[in-house]
Amino acid sequence: MAGVSQAMVSYVLNGTATVTVPAETRQRIVDAINTLGYVPNRAARSLRTNKTFTIASIIPDIANPFYPTFVRGVQDIADQQGYDLLMYNTDGRVDKERKFLRLIEQGRVDGVVGVFFHTSVRELAQIIHHNVAVVRLEAVKKRTGDLPVDNVYVDNTAAAQAAVTYLLGQGYRRIAMLTNAVGPGHPRVEGYRQALTAHGLLFDETYIQRCDFTEQGGFAGMQQLLRLAQRPDGVFAANDLMAMGALQALQAANLRVPDEMALMGFDDIPTGRLLTPPLTTVTQFQDQLGRRAAELLFERINQTYTGPGRCEELPFAIITRASA
Repeated sequence: MAGVSQAMVSYVLNGTATVTVPAETRQRIVDAINTLGYVPNRAARSLRTNKTFTIASIIPDIANPFYPTFVRGVQDIADQQGYDLLMYNTDGRVDKERKFLRLIEQGRVDGVVGVFFHTSVRELAQIIHHNVAVVRLEAVKKRTGDLPVDNVYVDNTAAAQAAVTYLLGQGYRRIAMLTNAVGPGHPRVEGYRQALTAHGLLFDETYIQRCDFTEQGGFAGMQQLLRLAQRPDGVFAANDLMAMGALQALQAANLRVPDEMALMGFDDIPTGRLLTPPLTTVTQFQDQLGRRAAELLFERINQTYTGPGRCEELPFAIITRASA
């Protein structure tokens, strides 16, 4: 119908950049596609190329607003590459991470951008053996050895140190921290400790409240801090959800923020700016993290990069608002 070869149709459908197609010819092909209602057969394409044209993103908590923004960045790049994106929620559980890896081994995707709490780089070698590209989001710099696993990370230790240093610069001295017992909270605890040490202050374990990485956890943790004989004058929460719960506990106790207690979060989720008072926090530029992770992934998938594992650091920033 378009009066061109099958190859020319293929060039237009696939957006082949190395072939120049005249605008008039391209339009004839597009018109024929629309008239015929032609839809490319994804299964046939996969058989021919040995690719699924699908990638996956594995995250620990779909309800945490940090991750949808991160995944949106991944999807932006996947769309540009003509790929579909699957998302898998693990709840941070080891059994769900293992189940996901078994699904990957069945050849359902060409690549994975993942947040792994329990899976080591050596355990990822098995899916890499099945020609699945892997990029991890990490909280600190991690070496991947000789395996072709790429990492993107924000230096959580440095970011937490900057956050607590900001509070110290505002004159607060009895600074407590809300964190979780496992997972990515530990680098942030180290940053908290480093900031105190740099200002000649003692690291006091009683000012560390370990609780769930949720609003409920933050509420309960703040209640414990308020029971201390010498309660803190500032609190650094290891994520914004805990900070939101802490704010509710402070308001329930009729304490003014920041006049009677300053509050700082971590992640800069959209809800934080809508609180009263708006939440001072640390942004990791989640959408940029997702986009860069996906870019590294497609360099592997498209074989424009085939070298050893890379570890790329991305920036953070303090977002100053009224809570501190």
